[in-house]
Amino acid sequence: MTLPEAVAAYYRAQPEPHRTTLLALRERVLRVIPTADEVIKYAMPTFVLDGKPVCGLMAHRRHIGFYPYSGSVLGEVPDVVAKYGGTKSALHLPIDKPVPISVLRSLIRAKLASLKP
Repeated sequence: MTLPEAVAAYYRAQPEPHRTTLLALRERVLRVIPTADEVIKYAMPTFVLDGKPVCGLMAHRRHIGFYPYSGSVLGEVPDVVAKYGGTKSALHLPIDKPVPISVLRSLIRAKLASLKP
């Protein structure tokens, strides 16, 4: 999948090891939702399905933020939150070690379930 220029520019602007981790997370997210569009939303790369944001990734000084664009999604995966930490709306991931795809799959499934009427 071709990376939109605005999204590519975001990744290029990040220092190491953030960039490498972000790109590995991107690849894993796209393995879970391969038809997602990639855009910049709220100043971060965001994966969108059917016009709805599913998740976003953002580099911070001491962590990578995973944003499910819903305050309720992280409550659905308390074991993941307990392992990585975060806030009500963001999971804080290590800057130098991408999380396993199984973790991303759990987060994305919880978000997709929240989108169903």
